[in-house]
Amino acid sequence: MIKKALLRNVPLFRGFSESELEALADVATIHRFPRDARVIIAADEGDTFFVLAKGKVKVCLSGPDGRDVILTMLGPGSFFGDMSLLDGRPRSANVTTMSPSELLALRRTDFIDLVQQKPQIAVEMLKTLADRLRKANHQIAGLSFLGIVDRVCDILLGLFDGQGEETAEGVVIHNRPTHQILADMAGATRETVSRALRRLEEGGYILMRRKDIIFLRSRRRVRNWISKAS
Repeated sequence: MIKKALLRNVPLFRGFSESELEALADVATIHRFPRDARVIIAADEGDTFFVLAKGKVKVCLSGPDGRDVILTMLGPGSFFGDMSLLDGRPRSANVTTMSPSELLALRRTDFIDLVQQKPQIAVEMLKTLADRLRKANHQIAGLSFLGIVDRVCDILLGLFDGQGEETAEGVVIHNRPTHQILADMAGATRETVSRALRRLEEGGYILMRRKDIIFLRSRRRVRNWISKAS
């Protein structure tokens, strides 16, 4: 019953009937992870597809110096581990929990059967993969052409677009990423990101309040500023 309720809230399975959700729940397993647990290790063989039911994870690549570059952060309803199941190749990135998390897992055979039975899942997956590719291209362009302040601002805008809450003050993101996480996303040091955030706050673009960040200006104005800066 719990698995079925969780699956019902996953966009990927939108349109499933109650009986189809029941059948899917029967073959899915629930896995619980503490914070900072490694769910997927790059280069390992992939035989499981994961849906994030609760918590948050980060998708990372490790550089030659051992430092992680965060490609994206995922919240409830997101899925990962699909690429290895589709192409049969080893995992392409590490996935680590950022908070205690609950994941639904589907084995490769069950997952492939599901895609064959419900073609709309493949369509939704293609949309998600295309969105990931766009974000990756955008991230590469940012690392190549933007200054650190513009880069940090661009990362924050992406987080606000996905997780932001509209308020009278501006767009708020609660439980903001740490300076180190932002540094890992920007390909910079924590100290450099801290200076960039101070500049953005002094410029009146953001307001740091405890664990929240508030964007005080419209996203269009900030995007125009970044576009000119690049």
